[in-house]
Amino acid sequence: MRASGRTLLLCLSLLAVPAGAESLPEPARGAQIVLLGETHDNPAHHRLQAEFTAELAPRALVFEMLSPEQAAALDGLADRSEPSMRAALGWDGSGWPDFAMYYPIFTAAPEAAVLGAALPRETLRAAISGGAAAAFGDGALRYGLAADLPATQLEDRLGLQRDAHCGALPEEMLPGMVEAQRLRDAAFARTALDALERYGAPVVVIAGRGHVRRDWGMPAALAAAAPDVRVAAIALSEHGEEDPGDRFDVQIATEPAPRGDPCAAFR
Repeated sequence: MRASGRTLLLCLSLLAVPAGAESLPEPARGAQIVLLGETHDNPAHHRLQAEFTAELAPRALVFEMLSPEQAAALDGLADRSEPSMRAALGWDGSGWPDFAMYYPIFTAAPEAAVLGAALPRETLRAAISGGAAAAFGDGALRYGLAADLPATQLEDRLGLQRDAHCGALPEEMLPGMVEAQRLRDAAFARTALDALERYGAPVVVIAGRGHVRRDWGMPAALAAAAPDVRVAAIALSEHGEEDPGDRFDVQIATEPAPRGDPCAAFR
């Protein structure tokens, strides 16, 4: 489901826009799968995700941050307080930002089934060494993994991996990192379709902004696997890092989150 073929950019201020002020983007209305892409450490993005989730009242929530085993730990959990859910998920050892930012998304749809889409590390390592299609297994063709990437797209994706790792990775490692990303996009799409089939629409997916790009992220995998499913790709970006063109149906820009030098760890 597209917004007249053009990305809609909404510029918000983290300080000036009160909670509840932003309405649900129009492309999300009537979509069967709604992708809410985030910058992981930006509290404003999680606030908006919670607001949109509450309005959508999804039948299922799919999280990039959770494995299927972690999500299953919530089944039958009577105490849904933040400390209880944090402990049940083992969140504090996961490496993701503070659970306090994500908790309102869970409470925004208390009746929704929660599914985890994260892949085991050994599966990601298999994609790095042997390609996304082989690591995905059955269904690789359906999700668009069997074909080689176009040369221009591959170069763009190699560049993104190079920049994401601050130029610290050997060049020979970058193609494997691209394959791991392709695998994750396809696996997230598969989990979303499984949720749609099992629980019905709408399904909301919480993932990084790069995973919800229409040109090569989850939407591309969903279009390959289930072209009739209506998908809305909503990107939550930061001022100064907005993506050009129509990579998303809607792009909402907030103030950047305060953070240190992301490349410091690589040095």
